[in-house]
Amino acid sequence: MRRRLALLVAATTCLTVIAFLVPLALLVRTVAEDRATVRATADVQGLVPVVGTADPATVRLTVEQLVAESGRPVSIFLPDGSVLGTPAARTPAVALAARGQSLTARTDDGREVVIAVQGRPGGTTVIRTVVDEDELTSGVTRSWLVLAGLGVLLLLLGLLVADRLARSLVRPIVALSGVSHRLANAELTARAAPTGPAELREVAGALNHLADRIQVLLREEREQVADLSHRLRTPLTALRLEAESLRDPDDAARITAGVDALERTVTGLIRQARWRAAPPRAGTCDAAEVVGERVAFWSVLAEDTGRTVTLDLADGPLPVPVAADDLAAGVDALLANVFAHTPDGTAFRVRLTRQGGGAVLTVADEGPGIPPGLVRRGVSGNDSTGLGLDIARRAAQASGGRLELGGRVGGGAVVRLHLGPPR
Repeated sequence: MRRRLALLVAATTCLTVIAFLVPLALLVRTVAEDRATVRATADVQGLVPVVGTADPATVRLTVEQLVAESGRPVSIFLPDGSVLGTPAARTPAVALAARGQSLTARTDDGREVVIAVQGRPGGTTVIRTVVDEDELTSGVTRSWLVLAGLGVLLLLLGLLVADRLARSLVRPIVALSGVSHRLANAELTARAAPTGPAELREVAGALNHLADRIQVLLREEREQVADLSHRLRTPLTALRLEAESLRDPDDAARITAGVDALERTVTGLIRQARWRAAPPRAGTCDAAEVVGERVAFWSVLAEDTGRTVTLDLADGPLPVPVAADDLAAGVDALLANVFAHTPDGTAFRVRLTRQGGGAVLTVADEGPGIPPGLVRRGVSGNDSTGLGLDIARRAAQASGGRLELGGRVGGGAVVRLHLGPPR
């Protein structure tokens, strides 16, 4: 913007300077030529009384004195054809002046000034002088340089004013851009200072109003999530009591462990929903341990539904930059999709490998595959919330990785969770 304003002012100033200085420069040259011509005419007119009345010797002496003083050639053409002063040939202007008409003519050497003098016997005497180009343009170059310097000065002054004006416009815009980037980075306390022109002040006020509105909406959403998560504590408590009343100690321990994991998840949701300042730092966990634990948990259900589970884990520890709860939630989401979207008896495989300092978790099943469009949050082709794959994707992105969906030869779905290396 500053460059465009500078170019606009420079173009406008140049056009203005050209419109005024070029005619002024031509006028300066014309005035200089007229001044030199008038000066030469006045010098030769001083010879008129002498030429009209004095004898040739006096006229010659006077002419030679004038030539020495002025530095211009002066010639006197007498009626008898003789020439006094500077030798010169008769020109058309001299011939015209011999008829009684004084005039000024343009020649290759400059300007020719001829004056007709009446009174001598035998006819009209003609006084002729020539003003050369150097005298006609004397001082013109210096004047043009002054005008050019004035034009450059005006141009620089215009650019300076344009730069100051551009700064006063660009600085608030840059500040608004910085505030918008801070808001995009979840710094919801960022506000724009209403400075600059009225339009920019209005934009700053609108941006501040938007930030306030975002804070209100986020606060309401967090309160709703926290309330919803808190409501889950009552059925969790009832489920824990039911688990403790089971006669089989193994079943009671297994269900109690599941309730504990669910309660930790609910507690994490409440804590995240109550977050106000900065997001918590991403933790680090052993991916091999977390994946192994979650697969062991789901293996019980797989056995009940007649599914064959193949687990291929890389040797641990395998640290990844994501919290254990988040990774466990992502693994649970992927395995839950297998149980929810494939018929009983469908085999699946879970594989965790090292890759580039991080890890790749692959969940492959022999079911019908993943329908197109299921990657989007909240979209599901079946009776589900459509958030499972999004939970896994967010866990991968928290570690600097990504989620990939694909298929197997012969049918089935393949989901790869790329987890980045520790930071």
